[in-house]
Amino acid sequence: MRIAILSRNPNLYSTRRLKEAGEQRGHEVDIIDTLHCYMDITSSKPAVRYKGEALPKYDAVIPRIGASVTFYGTAVVRQFEMTGTYSINESVAISRSRDKLRSLQLLSRKGIGLPRTGFAHRPDNVDDLIRNVGGAPLVIKLLEGTQGIGVVLAETKKAAESIIEAFMGLNANILVQEYIKEAGGADIRCLVVGGKVVAAMKRQAAEGEFRSNLHRGGSAEIVRLSAAERKTAVDAAKAMGLNMCGVDILRSNNGPLVMEVNSSPGLEGIETATGKDVAAMVYQFLERTTRNSTRTKGNG
Repeated sequence: MRIAILSRNPNLYSTRRLKEAGEQRGHEVDIIDTLHCYMDITSSKPAVRYKGEALPKYDAVIPRIGASVTFYGTAVVRQFEMTGTYSINESVAISRSRDKLRSLQLLSRKGIGLPRTGFAHRPDNVDDLIRNVGGAPLVIKLLEGTQGIGVVLAETKKAAESIIEAFMGLNANILVQEYIKEAGGADIRCLVVGGKVVAAMKRQAAEGEFRSNLHRGGSAEIVRLSAAERKTAVDAAKAMGLNMCGVDILRSNNGPLVMEVNSSPGLEGIETATGKDVAAMVYQFLERTTRNSTRTKGNG
């Protein structure tokens, strides 16, 4: 097959691994800088242009769309879809997962376990917002934050009030979320491909830190999932319409709780922790899926 990887940096671990794995399986794999694509939008023959020429017809595209370029990146993916190219994650599913509020609402509607969450632009009663998620300590998150940036633990009610009021003074959109103390600063990253959890790791926050992101100094190790955790991850991916994603889960006294669904999960941490060739599994899914059709379903 001829496959395009949409990535701004060909030297990133995930991009390199996806290219290597595809070529090892006999595919022709091109890395394309998303922001250097431009679109020829016509009713008869839509095309994606790159470096002054129309790109060839690809059988599939693997979007690695960074959060900062979501709007333009999903427009490029949508244009590929219009040309009949299969995208492992559809443009609408990527947009849906990047909107933290929308994704939590969709997960809630499907009955998937979540930490109790509040959202408000300018509440009349900050005390009620705090009380509604169980009081302090609680977690306050910027909607646009990534890799643990814009996530604050407020250990007291007074601190929570001050942080919420400060964010609102900046017209920032925030989530106020229950703090799951029993998780002990750890979460589980489940890598879902094609409706199956193909790898999972436990991420533990560094000492003195509550955020378990590897970018913030957290450590990772292989973990055995319970049946409930595996089902939660698969159900969350399905609710988002994502064929490839990372689902972050907390272990709580009330069962597994989904923190986030990431449509462009990094491969380095999970391949290192588990020893699994996740990149090859991505191509195994693409080979099965595109055998009969290279068109997206339009319902992701």
